[in-house]
Amino acid sequence: MAFQELTRCTLQEVEGIPLLKPMVKTWERVKAFQAFPEDLLIVTYPKAGTTWTQEIVDLILHGGDAEEVRRAPTDIRMPFLEINTAKGSHPGISQLEKMDPPRVIKSHLPIQLLPKSFWESGSKVIYVARNPKDNVVSYFHFDRMNMIQPEPGPWSGYLKKFMEGQCECFWIEYVNALCWGSWYEHVKGYWQEKDKRNILYLFFEDMKENPAREIQRIAKFLGHHLSEDILNNIVQLTTFDAMRENPMANYSSIPGNIFDRKVSDFLRKGEVGDWKNHLSPEENAAFEKHYVETMSDCEIPFRFVI
Repeated sequence: MAFQELTRCTLQEVEGIPLLKPMVKTWERVKAFQAFPEDLLIVTYPKAGTTWTQEIVDLILHGGDAEEVRRAPTDIRMPFLEINTAKGSHPGISQLEKMDPPRVIKSHLPIQLLPKSFWESGSKVIYVARNPKDNVVSYFHFDRMNMIQPEPGPWSGYLKKFMEGQCECFWIEYVNALCWGSWYEHVKGYWQEKDKRNILYLFFEDMKENPAREIQRIAKFLGHHLSEDILNNIVQLTTFDAMRENPMANYSSIPGNIFDRKVSDFLRKGEVGDWKNHLSPEENAAFEKHYVETMSDCEIPFRFVI
């Protein structure tokens, strides 16, 4: 399909989770994906620090060698397992099926949809969670600029959709939902399994507050020792400003009719607390009430400011 024919995708249900409709076409291949013990999965809810974590991991695995990590764009180095836009690009599963382990793999799938081979093989999994107020703001701007994602609509409606997981279903096609489902169920799912499986659970806010500490945690999880010099180099190479200027990490290779940069950059702010610029006092009060009620069964230590 020619790029000029791009239209926003609709959502379709896969085992109760709304995904981009083209993903459904390759879902059976994703579900049957064979992971190996040497593979590493980086998984997040969308816009929770995925690209940042991918860059940190690649630098750790290559000893902080910036040139080696600039060998290709992020989505080539670490393919996106379930992505399929049917818009002139290759599905992530097709890339991964051609690669030998060890592979670094990206996903946004909730835990119940992950291929069982990740658990059966003992693959390591890094999960990154971001506080929901900043997460919804970032996701909103991403959906505005990504011409493949469903139309986000106005902010007030988007926030309500995020909070309540509202969806209006016509047969099996969703017209008012968020791709990859509920943030609440996503973060809870991995949190509840983190001590039973090979999962390192990280927080975006901790990474912003003390990147050196969190990079060392990731390195230890991967079985790597970082000297002070290499650690400091990785910290500098993965600052927001450095990544925003790095053509191999900022998704500038994605055509402008897919990522409309007049609306927003892919790497927009990367801050903790930007939600204060978006949620009105009334919206914030309603969000707080809903958050406390919805998270009452799972105490995850999210921070909304640092």
